[in-house]
Amino acid sequence: MSQPTPEGHKLVLVTGPSGAGRSTAINVLEDIGYEAIDNLPLTLLPRLLDGEASGRPLALGIDTRNRDFSATAFAETVDMLTARPDVAVDLLYLDCRTDVLLRRFSETRRRHPLAPEDSPITGITAELDLLKPAFNRADVLIDTSELSIHDLRAEVERWFAAEKKKRLAVSVQSFSYKRGVPRGIDMIFDCRFLNNPYWAPALRALNGQDKAVADYVAKDKRFSEFFDRVLGLTEMLLPAYLEEGKAHLSIGFGCTGGQHRSVTMAEKLAHSLAQSGWQVSKRHRELDRRDS
Repeated sequence: MSQPTPEGHKLVLVTGPSGAGRSTAINVLEDIGYEAIDNLPLTLLPRLLDGEASGRPLALGIDTRNRDFSATAFAETVDMLTARPDVAVDLLYLDCRTDVLLRRFSETRRRHPLAPEDSPITGITAELDLLKPAFNRADVLIDTSELSIHDLRAEVERWFAAEKKKRLAVSVQSFSYKRGVPRGIDMIFDCRFLNNPYWAPALRALNGQDKAVADYVAKDKRFSEFFDRVLGLTEMLLPAYLEEGKAHLSIGFGCTGGQHRSVTMAEKLAHSLAQSGWQVSKRHRELDRRDS
């Protein structure tokens, strides 16, 4: 994770859509020694950091319900904090699938804070749109769709507990070249030379997370060597980056539509790295766009 100067502030910004577990994450950070402040208006953040550092790291919950919250203001705030030499900031984003968020609101019969008079899906959609800059800038992304409260607690502790050994955060992403290369990618691999499942009618509507698509891509005679070389290169570089002090490494796989080949490669690499003990998060940009 990011490290401040000796006199500086250690700061974790916590955000994500309502119902994804933001409050739980804030409570966990407080339990492990962070000074926690929830629902802090963005305009007050610079004033908070202008004072002398207390010696305790800060965990700040950022809520879209705050009256001064906007996508632009949030992006500018994160960029401002990143540029300050006296602040080490990590952005923790609690993500969750739209269908799971909708189910959680239905089960609790809660109204969505951004659409109290409408269906929860209206508020969920609006909030995810507001949070896109946060999602794109996240240093740590935890998908809570399949996590219990206990699982989420363990995941937050694994990333942020002070007694834990420093680890390299690895993000593996898939994307479509038609929509451009994502920002902040350290290593990019082009998958467009592999056989494209799009041209198989039975597979066109599926994606690289489906076994039938993954099997189709893997049958390309060039796939095994390509994957083995990418995995070997990655496994060689990760310890070197960790030794160098790098906190985050993003690996991207691109293909034409960002649905089949790049997703297959990203899934397979993320699984292999996780099996080897690396802390890995996955993002599938085009699939996320489609589901939101």
